[in-house]
Amino acid sequence: MIPEIGHFALVLALALGIMQGSVPFYGALRNDSLLMATAVPTAVAQFVFIAISFAALTMCYVGSDFSVVNVFENSHSLKPLIYKISGVWGNHEGSMLLWVLILALFGALVALFGGNLPITLRANVLAVQSWIAVAFMVFILATSNPFMRLAPAPGEGRDLNPLLQDPGLAIHPPLLYVGYVGLSISFSFAIAALIEGRIDAAWARWVRPWTLLAWIFLTLGISMGSYWAYYTLGWGGWWFWDPVENASFMPWLITTALLHSAVVMEKRNALKIWTILLAIMAFSLSLVGTFLVRSGVLTSVHAFATDPSRGVFILALLVLFIGGAFVLFAWRAPLLKQGGLFAPVSREGALVLNNLFLVTACMSVFVGTLYPLALEALTGEKISVGAPFFNATFGPLFLVLLLAVPFGPLLAWKRGDLPGVAQRLMAAAGVALAVMVGCYAVVQGGPVLAPLVVGIAVYVIIGAFTDLAERTGLFRMSPKAALARAAGLPRSAWGTMIAHLALGITLIGIVGETQFGTERIAEMKPGQSIEIGGYDIRFDGMATRPGPNYSDQIARFTVQRGGAVIGEIEPSKRTFPARSTTRTEAALMSRGFSQIYVSLGDPSPGGTIAVRAYHKPLVLLIWLGTIVMVLGGLLSLSDRRLRVGAPKPARSKPVMQPAE
Repeated sequence: MIPEIGHFALVLALALGIMQGSVPFYGALRNDSLLMATAVPTAVAQFVFIAISFAALTMCYVGSDFSVVNVFENSHSLKPLIYKISGVWGNHEGSMLLWVLILALFGALVALFGGNLPITLRANVLAVQSWIAVAFMVFILATSNPFMRLAPAPGEGRDLNPLLQDPGLAIHPPLLYVGYVGLSISFSFAIAALIEGRIDAAWARWVRPWTLLAWIFLTLGISMGSYWAYYTLGWGGWWFWDPVENASFMPWLITTALLHSAVVMEKRNALKIWTILLAIMAFSLSLVGTFLVRSGVLTSVHAFATDPSRGVFILALLVLFIGGAFVLFAWRAPLLKQGGLFAPVSREGALVLNNLFLVTACMSVFVGTLYPLALEALTGEKISVGAPFFNATFGPLFLVLLLAVPFGPLLAWKRGDLPGVAQRLMAAAGVALAVMVGCYAVVQGGPVLAPLVVGIAVYVIIGAFTDLAERTGLFRMSPKAALARAAGLPRSAWGTMIAHLALGITLIGIVGETQFGTERIAEMKPGQSIEIGGYDIRFDGMATRPGPNYSDQIARFTVQRGGAVIGEIEPSKRTFPARSTTRTEAALMSRGFSQIYVSLGDPSPGGTIAVRAYHKPLVLLIWLGTIVMVLGGLLSLSDRRLRVGAPKPARSKPVMQPAE
């Protein structure tokens, strides 16, 4: 009965979605406030019914109802509860239901907290958002129904893909989807503005918090996925330029550009057409990522589906939404009024430069990701585009962008003083140069470019503190006065400084892990040791440990430094009988921001086992930097000027009447 309730709730949500997409839009055309007002209750009701549908599927998983095909193929009665729940979105059908749930959630949030929006704009935004949800609900019901029954019901399920039975994969997809799907609201705002033919600084103020919210979750999702790949796949890498990884990274780059462009539009009423285009591009790239994952064109640990019919359906949605959006943009954008003018050397100019580098970097990733697929589809020829291509194209662009990052916040609006800003950044450049020289002295004979990149990272970090010092007058006035000015700074200013600082932290982690790490591969017997990164790792022996739906063959290692024992680590080979699959469980030992990483290969008949050991200097700074970046985003989102709800008008002071 529960699956039927879930299925029926999804059908009702589809009917409500069609109503939400039609009635408010017609009301906006007729300027009928009553019809436009229907957008709010229908958006909330649509979310409620999709939530009921999602809850029904979750109950089927928790209760191990193997009469549901989706549950049978992706669950097991002995699986821990957390993986029963995460199994809901660990497959194509359930993940698409999560997709439309988040679509409806953002629509409901705009309906509930968008009281400061003009009624026409809100009606059009919710109508566009609803048509996106309708398209994906039709896709689910027609090709990917998660509530299909199986008769007779099997006694046991096939279990979830072992690679997905991990805490990181329980968290990573929902975070990533909130970011991915959250960009639909920016897209809906852009399409609504084009339909209405009016866009101004107020529009930028309204769209920024939604875009920032999506960017925060997209950053978290990408970071969590990177860490999952690092410790689960056993290869010791955290980024592989996998096409599906790139499919999430490209929207992140464009969304970062969109946030900066929206600032210019809000402050100077400029870059209107460009900002609209970025909003369309960001969600379009999210749809491209959906196509890559679910069309069957890729074979990847990230891919959900291989059914070509589903790929054709999603391709049709791509043509409909992306093609339709760009046609509308080409028609309506020239009619929009241009904004204010500014000098090339200004904060606006720096943000434009930021946008150009981000979009160009995104296009380099786009070409490297899709060109091999297009070539194979057209000619049948298979080529591989890997890390060397992306490092040679994306890397230099991003490093030049980082050199320009500290200049932007220090330049004045409309017209800036470039020599003056350069003078204020001399301290940052001096510290960076000293660090660079020190790195060259320490790593004699090591990677040539690594100290240069470390110097750039330090320059970005000190540049962020320079921005704070300039805003607070830290070296021009008393500490008490500077502290008072710091307390009065807008939270968005703090958020910007923290996010820029985080870029430097992440870059140091990337350089440390990729350029200064060491690797050892060895066949080891109990009692043998290997040395790596100044640590001795001794193999003590093997043991077996049962799990709820798996069995572990663990290897025990003792880690020593200078003859002193500093700890033990236990990598393992985990076997899942239901899937007849074995996966590697790497063992990690953190030492400051560095890690010792050990994973196992296959045992040999001679009693030895293959061991892959790594020393990864500063690797944790990669994810610490992303966490700091997210904190900066959250701080900006909490700024009074960017709150999602309607700002309360200030009370006017009473006018004193003269005494008679």
